[in-house]
Amino acid sequence: MRGARRRLCSALIVAYGLFSLYAAYSVFLRPRRPAARFTDHVALGNEEWNPWDADEQNELAASQQRYDANLKMIKYARSHVEQTSLRVQIWGKAAIGLYLWQHIFGGHLEPADVTAQWREGSQNAGKTYFSFFTGPSVVPGYFSVEAEHVVLVLNGREPAKVAYATQWLHYAQTLMETRKIQHVAVVLLGNEQCNNAWIQPYLKRNGGFVNLLFVTYDYAFVNEEDIFQWPLGVATYRNFPVVEPSWSMLHDPRSYLCNFLGTVYKNSSRETLIDILKQDGLDKLCWIAAREQWQPQETNASFKNYQDALLQSDLTLCPVGINTECYRIYEACSYGSLPVIEDVMTPGDCGNSSVYHSAPLQLLKTMGAPFIFIKNWKELPAILEKEKKMSLQEKIQRRKKLLEWYRNFKAWMRQKFIHTLENSFLPSDKG
Repeated sequence: MRGARRRLCSALIVAYGLFSLYAAYSVFLRPRRPAARFTDHVALGNEEWNPWDADEQNELAASQQRYDANLKMIKYARSHVEQTSLRVQIWGKAAIGLYLWQHIFGGHLEPADVTAQWREGSQNAGKTYFSFFTGPSVVPGYFSVEAEHVVLVLNGREPAKVAYATQWLHYAQTLMETRKIQHVAVVLLGNEQCNNAWIQPYLKRNGGFVNLLFVTYDYAFVNEEDIFQWPLGVATYRNFPVVEPSWSMLHDPRSYLCNFLGTVYKNSSRETLIDILKQDGLDKLCWIAAREQWQPQETNASFKNYQDALLQSDLTLCPVGINTECYRIYEACSYGSLPVIEDVMTPGDCGNSSVYHSAPLQLLKTMGAPFIFIKNWKELPAILEKEKKMSLQEKIQRRKKLLEWYRNFKAWMRQKFIHTLENSFLPSDKG
């Protein structure tokens, strides 16, 4: 299929070149009777007037314009090719790759069917041409490696996922050793307790071959040199969509002060949250749907229910789970529902308080996320009381601020990602 597409593109380029040559011939080489100018006609007076002169002039002008337009397009295409100094393939083998491509890059995939075995897209950004592909049919050794620079998107959340991720790393390593590719970066859905020691030997700084690592959660080894924190994003594995803000999303009154739809674990702060909401009937002001067991997949009905809750609530409550960062934060931003985040460190190896005193959620805080951060759910009743007194106009302004921040956040992450790759992969200009 891709071979046929290449042949079609080649044929189009040849046809376009022939058309350009014909246009040049028509304008500059084909014999023409000189067209009389209006001033010549006035000066000569006695000569017979040719009524077709104006048409010839128009035809000449139109031909010249067509030629100029073709020449301009060719020059633009040539300069664009020259400016695109880097070709990068992104191999999306974790759902977080869809957040990178569709939400942060704003890229499209063909086919649109999320169940397709193979999906791909491409775009130019900065000095780089990016191609992205994902799906079950993307298997090591069974697709064309058409770039010297690769970004691997992997899942390292649990042992079974790590075992699969290492297969891809070994494949990339083989390509490096055989000089099929030159550089590798990894975007990693890390472990929720930041137990990511398995990736360390693959990093170039430790004798491996991976130039750059972008990793989720507050990984203690983030150094902004070759290891960078990456946002968790929305639950693309549940097909959470790219949401385009609408007039009604911004301006309509919302039926609920807050929402929480999620699993309530035994002896967790989530139990405390539910108890506090039940006091003084606060749960009647919020959309609350608690369950005792986590469900990895949504039904169409449950997913619509969740989207409606975000769209109809002014606040989205985000209690900690295994990690403080959760999909709910980004999903709430998508619908202009302000996240209220339980800002506490969770057990494990996340956070690096000696370097980043504001962990957890260092990345979001650094970017000035306009969220409500609390240390204890006992602060919630006062927050909801304040919420009751806010005017619709105040809430509209807050939604605008939140949606604008989220748009800028994604644009900044995109630019940082591209800039980091280009700085690392392109040859240095320094002598």
